[in-house]
Amino acid sequence: MNILIRADSSSHIGLGHIMRDLVLCKQFCDAKITFATQNLDGNINHKILEAGYGLHTLRSNKKEELLELVKLLHVDMLIIDSYDIDYKYESFIKTNSGVKILSFDDTYKKHDCDILLNHNISADEKKYKDLVPYGCKLRCGAKYTLLRDEFYEQKEKRKKQGNKKTIFIAMGGVDEKNISQKIIKAIKEFKNIRVHLVTTSSNRHLKSLKRYVKNQKFVTLHVDSKNIAKLMRESDFAIVAPSVILNEVYFMKLPFIAIKTASNQDDIYRYLKRKRFLAIDKFYAKKLKQHVKGIV
Repeated sequence: MNILIRADSSSHIGLGHIMRDLVLCKQFCDAKITFATQNLDGNINHKILEAGYGLHTLRSNKKEELLELVKLLHVDMLIIDSYDIDYKYESFIKTNSGVKILSFDDTYKKHDCDILLNHNISADEKKYKDLVPYGCKLRCGAKYTLLRDEFYEQKEKRKKQGNKKTIFIAMGGVDEKNISQKIIKAIKEFKNIRVHLVTTSSNRHLKSLKRYVKNQKFVTLHVDSKNIAKLMRESDFAIVAPSVILNEVYFMKLPFIAIKTASNQDDIYRYLKRKRFLAIDKFYAKKLKQHVKGIV
């Protein structure tokens, strides 16, 4: 089986699409898998190669270029994980190739696909009633959340008890608005905490962040960590964006405060508010400190 995955990563888009696609790949262990990506600034295309998959660099996001590649590689299934590819784009590919399409979606947009995957905890299958073709298989909700093996391994281990509350902070791999630093500034007045602050080398604010936390002895900065699940297990609660990372925090049963950072997080933010989880529609230092005070 030949599978082509169309997804991008960058310092603007973020890294979550590629990271979750790499997890999905493990469900197709007997397939030949190739990624089709653009060479955007701050991408993590190297992780695709490190994982042992093929990589084709696209010149653009034009549907004609992708169609040509689908035909060239004799693709059986096309996996689309991109906000820049819409229903018309999918229909063009399907009409001109007949390829089976699996589409990621978390914003309830119309799709022309055979399988739709929304693995957010907020996903509602009923909302797709008139948005996908008849016969489309819907994969919605927490039971379809894509998790690396480390989360299953760490979930059952016991957390060591300490005198201080440990906070896990992750505002996305690129943290475009540098909210991580704002959070540290807001909570540094609390004396009985320590922090695991997680980010990646694709964060364009990394130098500034490193300089700032160097003098904050209660903060440990983790860049490109491969032990995210372990850090979550060692923590008492989390401050995260309502994105892919929140699905992981939810799975680990770690209490959290969610701070919305982008419009594509609207659905999961509304879900969290409806379910009475702690969620803020954007960064407010005062509101965050109130929530943290109630926990520590």
